[in-house]
Amino acid sequence: MTEMEVLAGPKPIFDDLSKWLHGLDADALPVEVMSTAKLLVLDLLGVLAAAHRLEAGRIARDHAVRHWAAGPDAPKARLAFDGRVASLPGAAFAMATQLDNLDAHDGWQPSKGHAGAALLPALLALAEDAKALSGREALVLMIAGYETAYRAAAALHGTVPDYHTSGAWNALGCVVMGARLRGVSDDVFRHALGIAEYHAPRSQMMREIANPTMLHDGTGFGAPVGLYALLIAEDGFTGAPAATIEFDDAAGYWADLGKSWLTCQQYVKPYPICRWAHAPIDAALGLKVAHEIDAKDIAAVEVHTFKYSADLSMSVPDTAPKAQYSLAWPVACAFACGVVGVDEVMPEAFEDKELIRLTHLTTAHVDPALEADYPARRQASVRVTLTDGRRFDSGVVEASGGPDPQPTEAEIVAKFRRFAGSVLSVAQVEELERAVMSLDSQDADFKALVKLVAEMKIAP
Repeated sequence: MTEMEVLAGPKPIFDDLSKWLHGLDADALPVEVMSTAKLLVLDLLGVLAAAHRLEAGRIARDHAVRHWAAGPDAPKARLAFDGRVASLPGAAFAMATQLDNLDAHDGWQPSKGHAGAALLPALLALAEDAKALSGREALVLMIAGYETAYRAAAALHGTVPDYHTSGAWNALGCVVMGARLRGVSDDVFRHALGIAEYHAPRSQMMREIANPTMLHDGTGFGAPVGLYALLIAEDGFTGAPAATIEFDDAAGYWADLGKSWLTCQQYVKPYPICRWAHAPIDAALGLKVAHEIDAKDIAAVEVHTFKYSADLSMSVPDTAPKAQYSLAWPVACAFACGVVGVDEVMPEAFEDKELIRLTHLTTAHVDPALEADYPARRQASVRVTLTDGRRFDSGVVEASGGPDPQPTEAEIVAKFRRFAGSVLSVAQVEELERAVMSLDSQDADFKALVKLVAEMKIAP
């Protein structure tokens, strides 16, 4: 990214962005874009609910209520599946941190990261302060956030050498949603984008992957920075132009805005694990089913994949973050359990002797051909050797869940039911599903959904 570029006024790309944002119309958007946005909201809510079990989520919720409280005359929002109140940025922080810490949300492969994990928490917070918000308008806001955040991600990754966390750019998507919903002027909008980009966490992703903690993908701070930027810009605070939008070397990344819908080019993770491990998981699950492999008969497992995937942990985890940034552990779970779900990344699983044994038997190797295809594709092959000497090879497998082919509605709904059902009753899951799946109807009220989620409390 250009270090310094003096701008006399807004670049045409900012004017184009603002005109596009305020001209979005639910009735004019392609049907598949609206439908995809609705399914992404459903998926994110399921992950957010399941993530309530994580220690990171509990800490973030308690912290937000205590330290990010709203002042007497400030807008406030309730925390999803909790009901307690914090400021808008505080609520976004708590919900985004919780959601980000269960690595099962949507993403766009060129960004090497995720937007929805910040966008939905920010929207839930913003909606509480809105006088009204229809379901269709809420979907338009999510679409606007996706389209902006991912282009900012492409501009950042395409112009700087470091691999930054998603919080570095999904904060801008939160600004865009808030700017349209709150009806701010172009001047406030432009300053808010600049403030958000300047203060968003441009943290180094690989440092967290090498040492997994509750920081995860930076989204816990990306979402509140986006909302803070908008609120403080409304108060008159100024910020330098957003380089990922207005600087010359970013211009090309915005040329297809409104023409190519990145919202529909995302994947939806079937497993709560770093995306880089998904192809090995799929390969292992395929081998287990195809050859009726009993995990107790496994003598060795070899994973051949791209470098980032091979760099994931090969050790037995002792925390949920370490389990989610592991390669050997989820592959072991695939062979032993036949599933890699929420339970498999919870501390209760880490003492399982068979999972420990299989983790130690797994090795990772970089395949130059698969490395050459990254990040456009996430691929791997798995070779398993049994104690009787038989060997099976999965061949090259591409991670499931999209973007090509896109996951079906049935697959996303089934995942939602699994994840939400890990903490909610069947009746609650069905009620939440009905509310989300009707968001694109003409009479849908998003604020009613926000109320439902806030009052649908999950026991600690």
